[in-house]
Amino acid sequence: MTQFTLVIGNKNYSSWSLRPWLVLKQIGVDFNEIRIPLDTLQFRQEIFRYSPTGKVPVLQHGDITIWESLAICEYLIEQFPAAKLLPTQLAARALARSISAEMHAGFQNLRQNMPMNCRSHFPGKGMKPGVQEDGVQEDIDRITTIWRECREKFGNNNGDLLFGHFTIADAMFAPVVSRFITYGVKLDPICQDYAEVIRHLPAMQAWITAAQVEPEHLEQYDNL
Repeated sequence: MTQFTLVIGNKNYSSWSLRPWLVLKQIGVDFNEIRIPLDTLQFRQEIFRYSPTGKVPVLQHGDITIWESLAICEYLIEQFPAAKLLPTQLAARALARSISAEMHAGFQNLRQNMPMNCRSHFPGKGMKPGVQEDGVQEDIDRITTIWRECREKFGNNNGDLLFGHFTIADAMFAPVVSRFITYGVKLDPICQDYAEVIRHLPAMQAWITAAQVEPEHLEQYDNL
């Protein structure tokens, strides 16, 4: 099979890069990794060699280039049907696709106020206590509702993830787990158990370990 190459940003900061990287690792696909540090002269000089949008992540597979995390995940679904990156049950599959798209397009308040930073710990930051207007708590409530619904309807009898086994939905929400850990977001037992499972996936642990030793520091994410 033609070799895959995944172009990513910093592991510490790039939530979008984590998603397809985690999928590839979880299903055991060998791939080349090209890491280009974000917000650097190197990034501006190199990224358009790989990405038509000037953004990461980008997957190259032979002569085919796929960008945007969700599009990459969908491509991998087609390439590796045996990995069952979507649930087999129709209703579960529809839900998995819907929440993956919702994650891809939404939750802007959470993204802006709680940027991913795997090696830092900012408990209590990113959200004003008792203030709903910034929309962060609303995003958190929606995400935890999604997690509970998936676990209660489709996950409990099949494994520990949203739909039991690993799917693209878990990859799409993995950076949120990282954010909740960084900012000390308190979760109900169902959501806390799910977050712990994601956190302790070997691939997730490998990503976090690599993030902790990266030399780059972006002030806008490190000095909150």
